[in-house]
Parts: sequence; structure tokens; C-alpha cells
Amino acid sequence: MMQPEGNCADRFEGVKDAFVQNFACGDEVGASVCVVHDEKVVVDLWAGAANPQGDPWQQDTIVNVYSTTKTMAAVCMLMLADRGMIAFDAPVARYWPEFAQNGKEGVLVQHVMSHSAGLSGFDSRVELEELYDWDRICNKLAAQAPWWEPGTASGYHALTQGYLQGEILRRVDGRTLGTFFKEEIADPLKIDFHIGLDTQHDHRVGEMVPPQVQLDDDSGTGKNIAARTFRSFSLTGREPQKRAWRAAEIPAAGGFGNARAVARVHAALAAGGALDGVRLMSSETTDLARQQQTNGKDLVLGVWMLFGLGFGLMNPRIPFTPSPGAYYWGGWGGSIAVVDPDTRTSIGYVMNKMGESTLGDKRSARLIDATYSALAQQ
Repeated sequence: MMQPEGNCADRFEGVKDAFVQNFACGDEVGASVCVVHDEKVVVDLWAGAANPQGDPWQQDTIVNVYSTTKTMAAVCMLMLADRGMIAFDAPVARYWPEFAQNGKEGVLVQHVMSHSAGLSGFDSRVELEELYDWDRICNKLAAQAPWWEPGTASGYHALTQGYLQGEILRRVDGRTLGTFFKEEIADPLKIDFHIGLDTQHDHRVGEMVPPQVQLDDDSGTGKNIAARTFRSFSLTGREPQKRAWRAAEIPAAGGFGNARAVARVHAALAAGGALDGVRLMSSETTDLARQQQTNGKDLVLGVWMLFGLGFGLMNPRIPFTPSPGAYYWGGWGGSIAVVDPDTRTSIGYVMNKMGESTLGDKRSARLIDATYSALAQQ
């Protein structure tokens, strides 16, 4: 039986049991989970192997969390709004004038935040190396026409959301999103998460075990939004082994960290905007994250989604938690971040064995269920 390392409060022993069960079922290679409740770390566990060769997953092992990175980018954007540097109901072109090309004058920042800007993919296919060229990608997106009327429906912006957010941030702040995140969030909170990874951390990076299904055109030869989106790029799960991918700032998919980092950043939101004496934003701004923007069948994911500002919201069709006020997002392969202001709880889970689905994972579901069972105890 796998015995994880780390710490777990007695009340949350069920989370440890669920974590062990994930390994016992053969669903894991290496992973970490962290729960923060009332600003205190109550679960911080890691176990397994950091790579297929069997090197142990250490306390400081970090991995690429793919779209869980989007939650970190969202926190950056919420901080800009809190400082009055952007308004979510303002046109993107107010901050990025070139973006107004091809009928995008009315695209609002909140459309970017809620995957409803109509730019879920690229008009022409983008190869992996092109994703490392920030200006080239942003110029492409600025020149594109929306694929549907912005604001009328969500269509998951799997890669494009991070470039759109990052360029808005760069135009108003002057820094890249990765630098902003480091200087304004990671360093003050002393968390081990990176959007643009320095070579000094390479020895700590766990190796992903890719799924059988790649993120490319898995929708056949159709001309619908989902097919167009996934035809416009291709990811295999092997990108994190490339130094160029690690170094690039890809705020929608390229973040590296562990569960402790994921949970602690979101613990600040769950606690009203501050953690360990570091205030990221006001409690009023944290509430904006769960302000519903879209409600309907997502044009890319193909399932019913409710999006707030940068996060998915709870809905009966995807009951991630029993707490209606919680919000979340996860990454390709299975990683996840959950923020619950109602119980002042956050959950982070990351792993290196990637699951097949882009929508949820049974491993994180077990951990989330166990957390809420513990919270229900008196």
C-alpha cells in the first residue's frame, strides 16, 4: 500500500485515504494534494514517482498543470481590476487598440475572461514553436474576426485566453503576465508556481505521462467550432519536457507548480482576498470571480457550462462540489483548483499521469468528495 509523505489533520484523514486509493487503483504515477481551510494547510501530501523511471516524487517536485494555469492568470486579472487598471465591462481595444480589427470593437474584457470572445482557436494552424513567439500570436489574434458573436455563448479558449489576458495586462502594467505573477503573487506568498520556468528549477520538474488522446482535431473533419479550435493547434502532453515550452509564458497552459502552491494561491480568494498577511485584492473583487457571465452549452467542450470571470461555476450538470458558491478550473490530464468562499476552503491537486478527459477526473473527484465529507463533520 502506497504511504504518502506530508501532513494531514485528523479531521481530513479521509482525503489521505482517497489519495492512497488513487494509487491503489493504479490511476497514479506521482501526485500531490493540498487542502487549505480557514487559511490553514490541513492536507499537504505527495507520493509516487516523479517520472516513469521511478525517481521519487519529492516535497518540492513541480509539474506542468496545463489549464489549471488559467486560474493563476485569472487572479492576475482580478488584481488589475481591483487596482482600477482595467474594467471587465470595458472593450479590450481600450487597452489594446490593435485588437479592434475585424469587428472586435465590442469585445469586452469580461468576454475574454469567460471564454465568450469568439477567439477559441486560430484561423490558420499554429505549430508548437510559434506558441513561444508572444508578439506573433497576439498579432494573429488581434487580426482575426470572431468565430461567433462575442458574449452570446462560451467556446473554451484552450490556448488563446492566456495570450489575450496577458496582452491586456502587458498594455496596462508594462510587465508580462508571468513576471506580474511572480512579483505580485508568487514571491509575496512564497509559493512555488511559475509561468515561465527558469532553468534553475529544471531538476525538480516531474515528467508527464501523456494520455493516448492528443489535443488536436479529435472532432473529425467537421467545420464546427470545436473542430476548428482543435485543428488550429496540437498538444501531445510531451511539451513540458522541452526547455522552450518551460521557458515560454503560456498563461493558459504552461504553468509549473505543485498542489501546495495551487491551493495556497486560491486560499487567498477563499478567505476574501488575503493570506498570511498578504492582500492580493479586496473581498468585493474576489466575489467578481463568481459573477456569472455565460450559461449554456459550450461550443468547444460540448457540455453545459457556467463561467464566471476566469473560473467555472458550480452547476447541477457538473457537480464538482456540494457548495453552490464554489468555483474552479482544472487542467488537461486531471489537475484542479477549487475555491470555496462559503467554507473558506481551497483544494489543489496535481499529477504527472495524465487522464484522457479534458473535463474532470475521477482522482480529483475522490479528493474533493473526501474534503467535503470532512467539512461536513461537526
